[in-house]
Amino acid sequence: MKAIFNGALHLSVLDGWWAEAYNGANGWAIAGDDDAGDADALYDLVENEVIPLFYERDEGGVPHRWCDKIKEALVTCGPAFTASRMLAEYVARIYPIDSRA
Repeated sequence: MKAIFNGALHLSVLDGWWAEAYNGANGWAIAGDDDAGDADALYDLVENEVIPLFYERDEGGVPHRWCDKIKEALVTCGPAFTASRMLAEYVARIYPIDSRA
């Protein structure tokens, strides 16, 4: 999650935080159904989407569509996955206030 703040894009199976965060435009997702299928999906994504998108650059060498994906990740994941949120969820789930006290 923190890598997004450094401009890294995420490619992973849809579990944990990525199942909540992935929107189709902010990285890449793999179904996560089975190991062999996941491996095939990973290689397919890297070969046919990730690498071509990274190397698609304008005359100045700027990968505009890659940068658009980074911006989408920053906008959608940045505010949603913060230490403040984590702390609030821990407090609410692990240390709930007992109203009977």
